[in-house]
Amino acid sequence: MSRRTTVLVTGTVLLLLFGVLGALLPVPYVAQVPGPTYNTLGDIDGTPIIELTGREPNDTSGNLNLTTVGIPQRPLTLVGAVKGWFDDEVTVVPREQVYPSDQSVEETQAQNRQAFLTSEQAARAAALGALDYPEKVVVQDLAKDSPSQGQLAAGDAIEAVNGVPTPDQDALTAALAAIPPGSTIAVDYTRTGAPGVATVTTAAAAEGSGSALGVVILQTPYAPFDVDIQVDDVGGPSAGLMLSLGIIDMVGDTDLTEGAVVAGTGTIDAAGTVGPIGGIPLKMVAARDIGAELFLVPSANCAEAVRNAQPGLPMARVATLDDALAALADLRAGQTPPSC
Repeated sequence: MSRRTTVLVTGTVLLLLFGVLGALLPVPYVAQVPGPTYNTLGDIDGTPIIELTGREPNDTSGNLNLTTVGIPQRPLTLVGAVKGWFDDEVTVVPREQVYPSDQSVEETQAQNRQAFLTSEQAARAAALGALDYPEKVVVQDLAKDSPSQGQLAAGDAIEAVNGVPTPDQDALTAALAAIPPGSTIAVDYTRTGAPGVATVTTAAAAEGSGSALGVVILQTPYAPFDVDIQVDDVGGPSAGLMLSLGIIDMVGDTDLTEGAVVAGTGTIDAAGTVGPIGGIPLKMVAARDIGAELFLVPSANCAEAVRNAQPGLPMARVATLDDALAALADLRAGQTPPSC
């Protein structure tokens, strides 16, 4: 075999070897792709994303889709990473950016899921606040071995303790501080719009003197119906804005979309402030693919959104829930909302 032939054969073998290794060996990166979108006015496999108890939802039209980022389950190889770097619809990022080295994948997923559950609570509060429902002291959970077990439940608004009105947390704290532990008291509450009276034998307060009901409470807007949100496959807080809009559309006085397909993203707090999120370029691709007529962009993400603008996908800049409602009003009126 000539030297030239030997070099060619060796080079071919090495090239094939590197190709095989590149296709099989994982690299410390992950690929992110446009994830599924979910219409907050609809359902997933027959289960409503937003479910109301205590009232019927409005007849709604159109879509208010939350958008997500997907991560393929298979480990990313060198060949896959190189392909991703040249694909406008794939983002390749260091694995540690998605799965911190000090956490397992399961721990990270659980953390993201908890962030989503927290965003549910904020979305509910922001929506009911925008609809002018009054703030009340609302039970969020019962402590272990709570003296209120079987008497109070999550979602109850505590109206009075032993006849003393409790319109806010300070009033409830003051009323319980004046009651000796072990006292049997009447707790007036409202549950899905119906009044009730619980009889509770109090425990000792964890701090200071007085009694405790053994409940976790939050001062938050309260409506005479329950709002339950079910999106099991989504993690992180970025769905908050679209969930708030979905609640408002289902219980408010206005058809927010009038049949239009609207998508968006953004965190939200109880006061209605919209915060930035990650993965906006991929979420915009997902919105484009479902034919969205408007994409709601957190104002802090506007510069990135403009750099990754999608043909035929108008954008609206939103810094608050009120901004988002105004953008939808512009869309209904045939006007152009403020863009990025």
